[in-house]
Amino acid sequence: MNEILTTLQPNAIWRHFQTLCNTPRPSYYEAELRDSLIQWASTLGLETYVDPVGNLLIRKAASKGMEDRATVVLQGHLDMVAQKDADVVHDFTKDPIVTQIIDGWVHATGTTLGADNGIGVAAALAVLESTDLAHGPIEALFTIEEETSLRGALQLEEGILKGKIMLNLDSEDRGDVYIGCAGGVDINIKKGYLAVPAGDDKKAFKIAVSGLRGGHSGLDIHKGRASANVLIIRLLNLLNEQCEFGLSSFSGGTLRNAISRDANATINVASKDEAALLAFISEFEKATQAEFISTEANLTVSLVPAELDYELEASAKNDLLSAIYCAPHGVHRMSAELEGVTETSCNLGVINLCNSNEGEKAFDACLLVRSLVDSAVEHLACGAKAAFSLIQAEVMLENGYPGWRPDPKAGLLKHFLEVHKAVTGQEANVKVIHAGLECGVIGAKYAGMEMVSFGPNIRGAHSPTERMEIDSVADFWNLLTALLASTPKA
Repeated sequence: MNEILTTLQPNAIWRHFQTLCNTPRPSYYEAELRDSLIQWASTLGLETYVDPVGNLLIRKAASKGMEDRATVVLQGHLDMVAQKDADVVHDFTKDPIVTQIIDGWVHATGTTLGADNGIGVAAALAVLESTDLAHGPIEALFTIEEETSLRGALQLEEGILKGKIMLNLDSEDRGDVYIGCAGGVDINIKKGYLAVPAGDDKKAFKIAVSGLRGGHSGLDIHKGRASANVLIIRLLNLLNEQCEFGLSSFSGGTLRNAISRDANATINVASKDEAALLAFISEFEKATQAEFISTEANLTVSLVPAELDYELEASAKNDLLSAIYCAPHGVHRMSAELEGVTETSCNLGVINLCNSNEGEKAFDACLLVRSLVDSAVEHLACGAKAAFSLIQAEVMLENGYPGWRPDPKAGLLKHFLEVHKAVTGQEANVKVIHAGLECGVIGAKYAGMEMVSFGPNIRGAHSPTERMEIDSVADFWNLLTALLASTPKA
């Protein structure tokens, strides 16, 4: 499948990207791909090692005449974000990604493409397979679960890397080089509720917020896009002021690091309030469409009949909706030192209220706080924790990871800038990214390692609009191979 990719150049990198598209690899399901890469590497006579958490390391000796060069670590992650359009049938654990080419860009068909970080992994595999590239010793490190928790990087076995230079291949803008990134922490919330029968005198309705663009919770958080989770909770809190209703369920979002595109809630209302509900939904849709007119052209709010179900007791409903409404979402602070860079943000990534047993409901949510400043991560996370602690929910701060502090005077950066100018004829843009690159985590384990991150043009990462510019992949490959050919002596 995806034979169309093998018609693209440079063939070496696209051929491996085809393999990645054909191999299911959402987070937690990287084993099949890892095992196939081990088998592939063994046919090439390359050394492989899997650390206790499941990260894969493949080593390749220097090419002839480059034995005295420094060892370079090529780093990327095996997993991809699993997001699809609501009307698309796709099992990310079993089905391949189906690609198509549109106007010079590679797209998937109603799902995420997995260019994040499949193209970086493909580039490293092409280097490992090459017989004509000049390079010093190579260590290719492929981590797991980057998109869900950074677990692979956080639990990376210490001491297995020998290289002091790391090229992270997990960035998404041609012409940019990243030298710093945000740290972050997950906020996981749980609470159980007793529920009560809705009553036969009520009608049930499902409210859906849909058609939003979504996006990467770090790269796109400052772009003014709507969060379906925020909108559905906002709607329910405003509706609470208009009429009485029973709350049966709600759900929205699937990943803590993706801005939610769809959310829904099921409520029970008295027959006398049906007309008021219809009018409210219509007015809410008009108001939010006007509010997000420049960023959410397809925003819709719909109402359809549903089945009656148990509902939360009124005071529990009010407290829960208030607590979620207080939860932080969006940009908290822009950087005072780096113009145009988001310093601190929070994404209300996942919310869910559902039946656990008859007459019982379970609420859970996941938020992701990011910041370039570690103390700001702690501050915003503790604020969110306080909001949910007021309703006696269980709140856990988990999977914390450090930021990557930029060093504009690093020797590797100077070398990168020189090579970039020589290869492309253009000056590279030096940037810091508001996302959790693995560089910060790995750098904390390997003191003294110099790192840069770069890649081709990828747009819409973490959403079904994800796409990759074909011409930029060739530029990415040319830059990578030139950097390896000019690696300084050890």
